[in-house]
Amino acid sequence: MMAQDGLVVAGIDVAKDKVDVCIRSLSQRQAFPSTPEGRRALIRWLRKHKVGKAAMEASGGYEREWAKALREAGIEALIVDPKRVRNFARSAGRLAKNDPIDAEMIAWFAETFIEAKGQTYDAAREKLVQIVNARQALIDMRTSLQSRNEHSTPDVVQKMQGRLLKQITLEVAKLEAAIAVLIKATPRFAELAEIIESVPGLGGGTSAGLIGAMPELGQIGDKVAAALLGAAPYDDDSGKRRGVRHIQGGRRKVRNLFYMACMGAATRHNPVLKAFYDRLIAKGKKPKVALTACMRKLIVILNVMIARGEKWDAKRYEVGGTARLPPSACTA
Repeated sequence: MMAQDGLVVAGIDVAKDKVDVCIRSLSQRQAFPSTPEGRRALIRWLRKHKVGKAAMEASGGYEREWAKALREAGIEALIVDPKRVRNFARSAGRLAKNDPIDAEMIAWFAETFIEAKGQTYDAAREKLVQIVNARQALIDMRTSLQSRNEHSTPDVVQKMQGRLLKQITLEVAKLEAAIAVLIKATPRFAELAEIIESVPGLGGGTSAGLIGAMPELGQIGDKVAAALLGAAPYDDDSGKRRGVRHIQGGRRKVRNLFYMACMGAATRHNPVLKAFYDRLIAKGKKPKVALTACMRKLIVILNVMIARGEKWDAKRYEVGGTARLPPSACTA
């Protein structure tokens, strides 16, 4: 069935060399090559069938050019989590998997969750996200090499690893400089960075990651902010059983980045967060559980600060309570 409001939805399965597209409501399917002409042909085909929204899975970056082309053509583009689509397909008993079937499942998923809004294309934010991700990839590589250096290896291997570590450090510095230039040159980014970095323990790397990966901050409620980060606890109860609460979902890359920043803030740099962390440890909470609670508290505080355009105020956020957005300021 077509969406209740008459909106025609297409599902797009993105691969490296092509996309498979399905419009379930019209029983239409087509494939297009991953070229500029292929993208133009897709736009013509979608317009012919009066498609108003197209959904595709995040696929390691291959979806970016397609989403950009759709948005520039005035067609709403929705990027969805592949795990959600696959779980949706399994719940419907659809176990087979190939590109045309995937396109159909994505279309069905988008029709079912028609209220989900497509993301507005932001060239500056897209550029920032790519640089931040490249920096993090280099840092992960450096960490891996450093851990290898802890083991006994031949001199030639140690020297090679040492050269690589020096080069990686240089490249990380170049990317950090590029991030700083981009944020300074983009007024809305500079304003956000100033607010985020006013929090003791949060530096330029963390602020850049949050600006790029969580543009919703300051426009949503505290529970939604925690859920988007992946720091919200979910129930695991059945009947009289009360299971352990676990975090799940959210945006993994920014959560990992925020976790490391919170570790330093909660144990050393931020007196307010450290008092909160120490209180949880004193109650018998495990360090990781306490750190997760600190992440949740801090992302809510940042959400409030950004909404109000205010810098850090230790007295306002001391242990005993976390400021919340008034209901009228929450959009979700």
